[in-house]
Amino acid sequence: MLIGVPKEIKIQEYRVGLTPAGAQTLVDAGHTVRIQKGAGLGSGFADEEYVKRGASVLDTAEEIWQTSEMIIKVKEPIAPEYPLFQDNQLLYTYFHLAAAPVELAAALLEKNVRSVAYETIQMPDGCLPLLQPMSEVAGRMAIQVGAASLQKEHGGKGVLLGGVPGTRRGRVAILGGGTVGTNAAKMAIGMQAEVRILDVNVERLRYLDDIFGSQVTTLYSDIANIENSVKWCDLLVGGVLIPGAKAPKLVTEQMLTMMEDGSVIVDVAVDQGGCIETCRATTHEDPTYVKHGVVHYCVANMPGAVARTSTFALTNATIGYAVKLANLGMEKAVKVYPELHPGVNTYKGVVTFKAVADALDLPYAALDTLL
Repeated sequence: MLIGVPKEIKIQEYRVGLTPAGAQTLVDAGHTVRIQKGAGLGSGFADEEYVKRGASVLDTAEEIWQTSEMIIKVKEPIAPEYPLFQDNQLLYTYFHLAAAPVELAAALLEKNVRSVAYETIQMPDGCLPLLQPMSEVAGRMAIQVGAASLQKEHGGKGVLLGGVPGTRRGRVAILGGGTVGTNAAKMAIGMQAEVRILDVNVERLRYLDDIFGSQVTTLYSDIANIENSVKWCDLLVGGVLIPGAKAPKLVTEQMLTMMEDGSVIVDVAVDQGGCIETCRATTHEDPTYVKHGVVHYCVANMPGAVARTSTFALTNATIGYAVKLANLGMEKAVKVYPELHPGVNTYKGVVTFKAVADALDLPYAALDTLL
């Protein structure tokens, strides 16, 4: 299969779809890999490293898109890339279509793009193996950027998360006890903050209580506990996920008015629309804004700031399925590996993931009826 890796063009997105080692894995499996010139520089990979591993380098994005049967990316395509889609092309990347502009889905459907979304590939136990590494990065970063945003020069209230002897420690409330929440808790505990984790899954709360013990307080995520925690915390982390669908709005604008001025919100769920009502996507170029006196950090591609770590972690997770898709073709791969089945979001000009169709008000057809 002819496989192309274009340079990411989202603002300050430094990741790349494949490491040089990942490219070699595909080459060794008998495939042709082409990388756009300079695509890996943001992650610290020179073009020569890809060539050494058996890939070739093309000058422009147009060449990559026009000559590739399969495209491997990191982030969802943005408007300048829509005209580059090729008919029946296989596109393997993060999409987050439920929260993306409907024009992206329309462009995918018009070109019959076979879109396989990292974030909706799902194991029988509910695990999202290709979303997990970036959720780990984002969860850990949430505390890092949240702590910085609490500093007075960044608009925060001037609270040090760990405090010092004779002062109170910073208070961190985390909505969602999944991968984002667990990793955020690890970092917050490491910085010696007071930590609360809220989730609706009682078994998950038991697990978190077992691994963190008295270092965290676990609470059932109902309205009363959310309100109380929002009012209590200095830093609120949103880490709620419904696979493929828009995130539920757990924190209302009215709740936000209960927070002290200079408090900070980091909404990791912004990729899926955000779980805080006042959330709107920002960029690394201009990451924060203030509403009701509260600093909002809502960067939609947080892991892009630590591109080298993120690119290694992402390729580690995605390369196995990239090889399967390339070796077998998408149609056969989804039959042999059922976890790929929910990963297919568009096929033959229709939406094949129901939560996306519902969110965008587009026609839905089950993938099985189209194969």
